[in-house]
Amino acid sequence: MLRRFFLRSAGVLTIAAVGGGIWRAWDQGVFDSGNGPAFEPWDDWRNTKDSPLTLVSAAILAASPHNTQPWLFQVSESSIDMYIDTSRNVGALDPYLREAHIGLGCALENLLRASAPNGYAASVTLPPAKLAPIPTEPNPQLVARVKLTKGARKRDELYEAIPQRRTNRSRYNPHLPLPADFLKAIAHVPDSSSVKLFLYTSEVDRQKIADLSLAAMQELYGDRQVQEDTKRWVRLRWNDVEKFRDGLTVDGFGLNDGEKTMAKMMPDNMLERVASQRETDDYSDLMMSSPLIGIIAVRDRYDREQCLVAGRTWQRLHLFATTKEVAARPCNEGVQIIDYERAAGKAASRLAMFKEITHDPAWQPTFIFCMGYSRLPASASPRRPVEWVQL
Repeated sequence: MLRRFFLRSAGVLTIAAVGGGIWRAWDQGVFDSGNGPAFEPWDDWRNTKDSPLTLVSAAILAASPHNTQPWLFQVSESSIDMYIDTSRNVGALDPYLREAHIGLGCALENLLRASAPNGYAASVTLPPAKLAPIPTEPNPQLVARVKLTKGARKRDELYEAIPQRRTNRSRYNPHLPLPADFLKAIAHVPDSSSVKLFLYTSEVDRQKIADLSLAAMQELYGDRQVQEDTKRWVRLRWNDVEKFRDGLTVDGFGLNDGEKTMAKMMPDNMLERVASQRETDDYSDLMMSSPLIGIIAVRDRYDREQCLVAGRTWQRLHLFATTKEVAARPCNEGVQIIDYERAAGKAASRLAMFKEITHDPAWQPTFIFCMGYSRLPASASPRRPVEWVQL
C-alpha cells in the first residue's frame, strides 16, 4: 500500500522538489540517514570498557515495541538493576505492558550477553509479578537485578552481533528458503522450560498466521485510540529523531533508497498520510514473503518473568539470525489483539484460533516473527544514550 501511494504521489513530488526541495532534503535528513547523535550508541557502545556501563551500552541496543526503549538502569560496580519506565508505553496496543516487558527481556539478554566478553560473571534475579493495566502514575518498577563479579573474559559470537542487529521491515525473498541447519539451530535457541518455539515453513501454515495477522491489524488500527497512542512514537521529522532518539522513523519503514528519499521530501501533511497508511491490503503478502514464520509461546503470557524470558529468546534468535545474514522482524498484530480483546472484555477468539494453529493449548503465543533473506538492507534505529536511561 505504501508503494502504491508513492507512485500516486510521484507527480506531486516532482513539482515539490523544485525550489525548496534542496532545503527540504537537508532538513529531513536525506543526506544524514543513520548518522548523528541519535545513532552514536551503535558506534560507541564499547567506549566504557572495563565498566558495568559497557553492559548497559549493549542493553540499550536491544529491540523494543515501536522502539519505545522502556528501560531504566541503576548501576554500581557490583550490580545493575533494570526498571521499566511505564510512561514509555504504546497505550491501547499494549494495555498490560506485555510487549514492553518483552522489550525489557531483549535488553536483559544483551546485558547478560555482554558480561563474559567484558570480564564479568553475572547472575540475574527476576522478582515475581503478574502484569496489570498501565498504571496512572508512571513510577519506575524493578523488573530484574543483575549481580556482577569479576570473571574470565570469554568471546561470544552473539555479543559481537549486537551492533549489527537490525529490524528489517522490507519484503523478503519468498523463493529463497532458509537452510535446514539454520532451522535446526534456532529450534534449540530457547533455554528455558517456560518458553516454547513454534516454527512454520509450509505455505498453508504461514498463510493461516498471515491471514489472522492481517485481520488483527485491520481491527487494531481501525480503533482511533490505538491510532492516537501509537502515533506519538512515529518520528516523521528529522529534528524529532535527533531530539527524542526513539520511535519509528521513515528509514525503518522497509523502503528502498528512492522511496525513502521521496517520503522525506514530501510536505508534512503528505508524509503524515503516508505514515498513517497501514499495509492492510499488502500485509498478508508481506508476511508470506518470509519463508519462516515463528511463534514464541509461554505458559502464562501475563506472568512478568515469562515475558522477560520470551524477550530474551527473541533477542537471542535475532542475534543468531544476524550472524547468518538472515533478516528478521516482529509481526505481532496477531498476539496484540489478544490483549486488546481482553482489555475490552471480549471473548478470547484469537487465542482460540492460535490453538488451532499450534495444536498445543498448554502454550500461549506472545510473540510472532518473520525471517528470511531480504532484498534491502535495514537501517539502524535511533537510540537514547546511556546517560539518559540511568537512575
